[in-house]
Amino acid sequence: MKNKIVKALFSLMAILFLGSCANDELVPYYQEQKPGKLVIRGYNARADSIQIAVNGKVVKIGNKNAFVKNIVKDYDFVIYENQPKNVVITNKRSKEILHSYHITGGKSIDTISFYHKKDLWVDKVLSTKPGVLTKSGNTGFKFIFPTLNKYSNSGYKGNLDGIIRKLDGQRVGIAKNIGKEQFSSFVEFPASLPPIIKMELVKQGTTESYIAGKQVFVVILMTQDKSRLIVLDEKKADNGQFSGIDATLNLVDFFDF
Repeated sequence: MKNKIVKALFSLMAILFLGSCANDELVPYYQEQKPGKLVIRGYNARADSIQIAVNGKVVKIGNKNAFVKNIVKDYDFVIYENQPKNVVITNKRSKEILHSYHITGGKSIDTISFYHKKDLWVDKVLSTKPGVLTKSGNTGFKFIFPTLNKYSNSGYKGNLDGIIRKLDGQRVGIAKNIGKEQFSSFVEFPASLPPIIKMELVKQGTTESYIAGKQVFVVILMTQDKSRLIVLDEKKADNGQFSGIDATLNLVDFFDF
């Protein structure tokens, strides 16, 4: 009788084990794992520090978990079953979300690069390199305009061209296809004195201002034998109205390309 009971128990355990194995085919014991890396290159020009979190875990550089100015970090992590990563950048003091990224798990290395100051975010900075000058003595430019229409409210949704002239009115080049998220074509020309040029912003492919009834000029300094990535930034007066465009931010001063 005792042997029959023992055999019955073994039979029941075998049935339960087989049933368990059948279910385990649907959910593997071990998830696929592989190493991943997030290359972070940023610059925070605000006095308020920012924090970067990957799937809720705050990134540290040394002992610091909040950053101003240069941000350089290669963040290593484990990718499980190609699951994506959520990267969230916040103002540490106010907890305001400044920007977020959804990093897919399909690549072993991803890169985020950005420039941030008050009311301005330039994304994917390293995706565009400065233009290569073809002659000694030249100066060169690419332009991006992330705050287009922020204060001007022009109603124009397309890209712009920049007609570049010396102070005496001589036209020296055109920067074509300036966008909010993409840099213009590269334009180069001989540097000269005085080192000041004026660029008129017009609707792409035309000579018509992007702001109806108002010519819009940007004053830019040129440097011999230097190629620059200039960020155009709409500004406002104390009354909140559009007051002009700043063109002093050169991303080459903050990043290694």
